[in-house]
Amino acid sequence: MIKIVQLFVIFFSLTKMYAQPLTSATAVRPGNVFDSLYITTGTIDAPDYNANIPINSLKIMERKTNLLLNNDITGKALNGPYALVAGGSKGIGYAIAQALARRGYNLILIARHADSLLVAKQRLEATYQVHVEILVYDLSKEESAGAIAKWCSEQNIQLKMLCNVAGLGGTQDYLSLPLDSLRYMVRLNIESVMGLTLTLLPQLENNSPAYILNVASMAGFAPIPEKNLYSATKSAVIFFTYSLRYQLRKKNISVSCLNPGPVFTKPSIKKDTKEKLGWLGMKMAVSPERVGEIAVRETLNKKLIIVPGSLAKIAAALIRILPRRLVVAFYGKAGEK
Repeated sequence: MIKIVQLFVIFFSLTKMYAQPLTSATAVRPGNVFDSLYITTGTIDAPDYNANIPINSLKIMERKTNLLLNNDITGKALNGPYALVAGGSKGIGYAIAQALARRGYNLILIARHADSLLVAKQRLEATYQVHVEILVYDLSKEESAGAIAKWCSEQNIQLKMLCNVAGLGGTQDYLSLPLDSLRYMVRLNIESVMGLTLTLLPQLENNSPAYILNVASMAGFAPIPEKNLYSATKSAVIFFTYSLRYQLRKKNISVSCLNPGPVFTKPSIKKDTKEKLGWLGMKMAVSPERVGEIAVRETLNKKLIIVPGSLAKIAAALIRILPRRLVVAFYGKAGEK
């Protein structure tokens, strides 16, 4: 009986966490229609419809950095395996990139902002004996997936792993955001995952055994009124992963889904978690570095559903076995407080 009570305490605390507004992981530009949105796992922060620029022997941001980026695959790791991390310049995406680099994977990092990609590239190449390619794309745009796949094919990339990390959520959600903002969330959270996966499948199959890691959230395990569309998109990623894993079972491509709970990607998130959840939230939280390491390790071990942290695993299991009407009622009441 005591264990059951403890489980419900964990569950109710988790409902408070996902029903309340969360702190931004990456700041958005002031005055933009996306000011209410925050990045959950990637680095895309606000739409810039001139952002699809592959960094390929081009001088970019010269007045800011005076750097010449030459990405003609002539570096020190020409023949090694590559992993592509969409949303890999900061947060969980960067932690996943680090974990892959430790294992000798060369990297292709994709995000919307060249400055953060440059920093990530320099850090990774200085620390690990790997080659890092960086591509600037708005992954919500329909043409991005095809352009990225074409570039990988033209460069003869030995692609062994695809990591779909970029995702968007926010303090406002369905009924409180304009339609274009909601559509942007759907395009980034779902369509980019579907598009990149489909267009890169031929290269993954040619380099099998290969791996796909989709990043969702514990919010995807249950309907959350205050996070209606966000939780729905993350649920879609989870279900997509289940089905895709079955579809690719004979192609020697393993598909996994990462579903993290609290992750302290910046000090303000740690402060917010401590204030809202107290000691339980602090105990449940997992550092980005640990999340990245667990995600890569378990993906390479071909695990389907990955939930970092013991307490988070218990909470996730409880959420999935309780009746949906009860779960949504819990989340709804917590969000009204």
